[in-house]
Amino acid sequence: MIKRVIDISEGAYLHTKNKQLCVDRESETIATISIEDLGILILDNPAIVMTQSALVLCQKYNVAIVYCDEKHLPISLNLPLWDGHSLHTKNIHHQVSLKKTRSKRLWQQIVKAKITEQALSLDIAGKSNTRLLCLAQKVRSGDPENIEAQAAREYWKTLMGKDFRRDQKAGDINNLLNYGYSIMRAMVARSIVGTGLHPSLGLHHKNQYNGLCLADDLMEPFRPWVDTIIHKMKCLDERMQITRETKQQILELLSQDVLYAKKKMPLMVASHYLAARLKKTLTENDLSLIYPQRITK
Repeated sequence: MIKRVIDISEGAYLHTKNKQLCVDRESETIATISIEDLGILILDNPAIVMTQSALVLCQKYNVAIVYCDEKHLPISLNLPLWDGHSLHTKNIHHQVSLKKTRSKRLWQQIVKAKITEQALSLDIAGKSNTRLLCLAQKVRSGDPENIEAQAAREYWKTLMGKDFRRDQKAGDINNLLNYGYSIMRAMVARSIVGTGLHPSLGLHHKNQYNGLCLADDLMEPFRPWVDTIIHKMKCLDERMQITRETKQQILELLSQDVLYAKKKMPLMVASHYLAARLKKTLTENDLSLIYPQRITK
């Protein structure tokens, strides 16, 4: 079942009653949401207060809680680590004992999928993607030639223009990209935890200060999905900002129908199949990752 994504961007008091998340303003309940139906809860206002009982219940039902800063950008993420799956310890053992050669092959698959998706984004935008399609075929185990970076340089100047610079700290379009990537990251992290894997044990990303290294690995091919949405916004308004309307367009990606193993389903559902597939690859060396495919027609 597709889980709901709720974005609360005004001051509110959040509490629970009968497994319902209640949203109160001025001592009056203005909305109730079944926590069992929630997938991601985005809190985007400093005046939001949430009770501990609400936090705990959200964690029990594997709800990813995203906290945003004063720029409306996701800055923190709450995920359950023990109740997400009953075989948590066993799965972590498989992650820790994964051979380096295997993790390199998986990273090769991820980079190739990312560049292929970048090529598709260029095609959707009506731009040439021949160079990227060629680069995707050159990715070797572990990507020692850093084909990912070579593709990125070609990709961004072709998609957004030669003057565009991808900068996480920049404003305007970069802010929208940051927001979209953070939402995709939350979706993937939630799916990873739901399988019993630990999101900090990455295949390629190894930053000791990053608690979501595996999510950052697995989400890479989804970045171009966000890029396509932002590029369409940019064509309408060069100075597009994060607003309720632009956030809604990005959030709709999670419920968008995709193809996974030739079956149509919402992206958020497909992300769980992807995470489950990743878990199987940790013990079955002959398996490869299967990423969802965009439906472009």
